[in-house]
Amino acid sequence: VGQHGGPDDSAPALALAFETAAARGAAVRVVRAWSLPPVFAYSPGSLKLLDEAGGLEQFERKALDEALRPWRDRYPDVPVTEHVEMGSAAQVLLSAAGDAQLVVVGRRATRAVGPRIGSVAHALLHHAPCPVAVVPPA
Repeated sequence: VGQHGGPDDSAPALALAFETAAARGAAVRVVRAWSLPPVFAYSPGSLKLLDEAGGLEQFERKALDEALRPWRDRYPDVPVTEHVEMGSAAQVLLSAAGDAQLVVVGRRATRAVGPRIGSVAHALLHHAPCPVAVVPPA
């Protein structure tokens, strides 16, 4: 399952992933992809400050742990693997989907008319080696 944003942003996708895994006796691999904020392109020296502070990856791991806490409590028998990687969300999820039975991603709420999917869900639907569930926002 792909996780992005804060604890509530991915709740519908996480719910489907954990419910499905519990029903099938399967494990959940939660993937969080991240990229450097644009400011680092203009100020490479700020990367040194990040290293001293523990880095952005630590921040992403903490955010993932926070988002997973209620789901681990609700489904204690479902094994969970966390995967945090810098890169394109679509690429990271596709590389993690190699042995998956199902990939679950959320669809962000848009102000456009009609249902729309984002670029990540679009890439997964076309290239994932397994079924893909695109979950609308709550």
